[in-house]
Parts: sequence; C-alpha cells; structure tokens
Amino acid sequence: MRLRRIGRGLAPLLSVSALAALVPALTTAPASAEPTPAATTASSASTTSSASAADPLARFTGQRVDWRSCGEGIPATARCATLTMPLDYRDPGGRTVDVEISRSTASVPGKRLGALFLNPGGPGGAGVDFPYSSDLKLPKVLKERYDLIGFDPRGVGRSTPVACGLRSQERMFHLPYKPSTFAHDIAVTRNVADRCRAKYGTALRHFTTRETARDMEVIRAVLGERKLNFLGYSYGSYLGAIYTQLFPARSGRVVLDSAIDPALAWRKDHLLYGSEVEKAFTRWTEWTARRSATYGLGRTPAAVSASFWGIVARADRAPVVTGGVPLTGDEIRALMQPRFYTTAVAAASVAMLKDAVAGKPTKGFAEARQEADDESLSLFWAVHCGDANWSRNPETYRKEAARNKLRQPIYGDYAGNITPCAFWDRPAEKPVRVDNGVRALILQNEWDQATPLIGAQGLRKALRNSRLVVADEAEGHGVYATGRSACADRITTAYLIDGRYPAADRVCAAEPAPARQRLGSTDVPGLVLPPHRR
Repeated sequence: MRLRRIGRGLAPLLSVSALAALVPALTTAPASAEPTPAATTASSASTTSSASAADPLARFTGQRVDWRSCGEGIPATARCATLTMPLDYRDPGGRTVDVEISRSTASVPGKRLGALFLNPGGPGGAGVDFPYSSDLKLPKVLKERYDLIGFDPRGVGRSTPVACGLRSQERMFHLPYKPSTFAHDIAVTRNVADRCRAKYGTALRHFTTRETARDMEVIRAVLGERKLNFLGYSYGSYLGAIYTQLFPARSGRVVLDSAIDPALAWRKDHLLYGSEVEKAFTRWTEWTARRSATYGLGRTPAAVSASFWGIVARADRAPVVTGGVPLTGDEIRALMQPRFYTTAVAAASVAMLKDAVAGKPTKGFAEARQEADDESLSLFWAVHCGDANWSRNPETYRKEAARNKLRQPIYGDYAGNITPCAFWDRPAEKPVRVDNGVRALILQNEWDQATPLIGAQGLRKALRNSRLVVADEAEGHGVYATGRSACADRITTAYLIDGRYPAADRVCAAEPAPARQRLGSTDVPGLVLPPHRR
C-alpha cells in the first residue's frame, strides 16, 4: 500500500491545552480493564468544566466531527475527519496529536450492524484508504451492513506523522552479523535512536500500540458506537488483541488476520524470522527437488540446498549481478528469506541466481537495494521499542546473532543482531499482557512469510475464547478477502454478518496460487508488511 507522506511533523502539532489545570491526570488502570469512555454522538455539545473533572477524556470523546471529502485515492462517497487525541492518556490535559479517520456508511441503512474498523498492518502503515483498496475484495454484504472505518494510526500518514530524518544507512531494518562489523552496527543503530530522540524527545514514548488502541476507543465513543468491531491484518492483529485486553466490554466482532503472538512482542517476534524460515527452506527444497526438470536445481532436497548455498558462497567471494545490481551473499540471504515461504517464487528466484552466476542476463530482484521510507521506519521503531522492554546490553545481541548464524544460517544473524531498541528510552508504561476471554476469529495462512503460523497459535492461547482458522498449505500474507481461501472467507463473513462463531478451530483448503505469486510477488499489495518485507 502506498504510504502517504505529508509535510507536517510532530512538533508543530503538539500543543498544551488551556484546560490542563482543570483536567486531572488519568491514572493508569490495570491492563485488563481500562476505563471506558462513555459513548458520545458526533453532535455532542462542548463539555462543561465539571463534566471534564468527572471524566478526564470528556473533551476528546465529546468532540464534534467535521466530515469532509477525503481527497485523491478515496471514493467521493467516503468522508474523512481529523480528531484530537491526548499524546499521553495519563495526562489528558497535556499535549495532543491528530488522528485521521475515514468512513463509508452502510449502503443498506435498514440492515446496518454497526461500524467495522480496519487496519492494514505495519506498524507504520497508513489506513485511511485501506477500506477502499482495490487489492482487498471485501464482500458486498459487508459494505451493505457496516460503516467501514479506516484510520491512520498516530505517527503515520495524516495522523501527526513521525519522521526522524533517518539517513540511507540508518534505514536498514536487520543487519547481517559479522564480528568485524558489529561495532559499526552498534553505531548505526545508536544513531537511529539518537536522531529520533533529538527530534521528538520524550513525546516519542507515546507512539505505541497501547496508545493507538486507546485512540480507537475514543473514535468509537465519538462515533457513538456501542461496540467496536474490528478487522486487522498482520500488526493489526496485535493492535486488535491489545484493544480486547484494554477494553473487553467494548469489543464486538473481532477478526485478527495473519497473527502475531502478543507474548513475543517484540524481540522474540523478530527472532522468529530466523527460526521459522529454516522450516520453510526445508519444505522448499523438497518441493523443488520434485521439479528438478523445471528448475534444474537438484533431484534431491540435499542437492537443491547445495545449489542455493553454492550461489551464496560464490556471491561472498564476488557479488553476483542480477538485473544490473551486484548482490553479496548476505544480500541474497536477505532477499530470499521471505521468498522461501512461496515455493514457486523461491525456485524461480534461485534458478535466476544460478543463471546470473553462469553469466546469463537476468531480470533481477525488484526490491534489491530498496530502503524503507523514513516515516514508516521511524514509526516502526517507535512502536517496537516503546511497546516492550529490550536489552540495553550490546553483548546480548552479539552473542545471540553469532549463535543463530550457525543454527539458522539463512537469516538467524539478521534476526538476532542489534536494533535501535537497545538505545531507545524506556517504555512509558509496562507492556500489556494479553490474557482474556473475548471472542475473536484468528485467520492464518500456513506458510506466511511475514507472520509465521507459530504466532497465530500463540495468539489463540492468549485469547482463550478465540477460534483459529488455518488455510492449509496456503502461502503468502493475508487471508480474508485476498483470494487465498474461499472456506476461510465464508467462515469470516458468516461471523461478521450473522454472528456465527465456529464451535472449534478449523482447517480450510487453500485456493490455487494466484497469478501475482506465480509472477514473483509474495504478498497482497494492499496489506502493509514490516519494513524488511516490502
């Protein structure tokens, strides 16, 4: 998805409210039961000072919505608005941020079920235009029965965007570990944290998933919705899980697609990219060996594996040129890591690399040498570093990266290496522990390169009354309304429309691989992948 960038930074949008002296600081409630703002219609009048004293969030939940045209890329029938939120919900009388929302109303008002909030992933993904993405084939009945609500989470797009001014070298997501370059890795990741801190100071500690979930609750109250129904993909699954933990009584029909285990956020989640790809690689070698006549990479899994590692070793000695771009062995490992989850794509890619080694002209990798943009990567680190406690000891990362490079040779050193979170300010609040009985439908492709199956299984345990629907042998990122499993689509639509909740977890058949996979893409363009997956 195209991420919007606008020329407004955080600093000019942060303001000290004149009501600061009148509104007491909001005390932090236990994570399992945060205070829920009273539902307030969009036409509510300004709250009085006495009401503000009784409800510190009254001036936010009671704000008037000024709907307007959304602009380019969003249908004219939709409307957008800018809402004001506290920067820090523990200090609602202090500084504020803007959050942009969009709404398309249910096309059959007499059968309206409520509002369905959508999130495309990230963190760092803008979502105002997500309900209207041409890549997301939402069923007609969903649009007939729900108001569709898109929003740019705080820190991205039209919602007080964060951009630290990261330079080219600082836009690398994961770094390959080498003893000779580790001191340089420390310097690069420290620079990211220092640059963000210098620009935003302590304000950046409040661009977190917890605060975004609280923003969602304010939006629900402003719109006058009794419940918050939610469809979140990828990182959106984590955001939705956090919302259910903070506001269980306000959680409606919740669908969490391509899931993240909240217990692993975020260091352990990063490490999954090293361990889980080894499983995908083994599956890929077996698949490719059965098609040796097509790809010429070997007749046995061992021979296919040797073909790949031979190419990497060759590129370590001298870069292999594909599409005019020279690639080192490290770069080949990084480019191939997500592709191994999509067997045909991986086989064609390695065959192309084999041709390049032989000196044949090749098209190359479209994403080679691409960098994450400043805005999405800055917000990504703000969320990941602000959500959880990370080790501040560089030696911890060095040991883990060195060990994982041996155990998980494809990507383990990348996943284990040091990140800017080692130098970030401590989180403003304790991490949220997700453990509740809210109903939620969890959807997962078995071979998802961005959010591995193990994450969905962990989320299933955290949400005790949830149901997990796995698309058997399905590849790629995103399940519902992406053409990957008609069975999973039917179950999800029945839940959202009729409230039919599966009695048990389900396994669904996958559809044949879509053309976009055969042509080389491993994801649905409308979803927002983590920076190193784009």
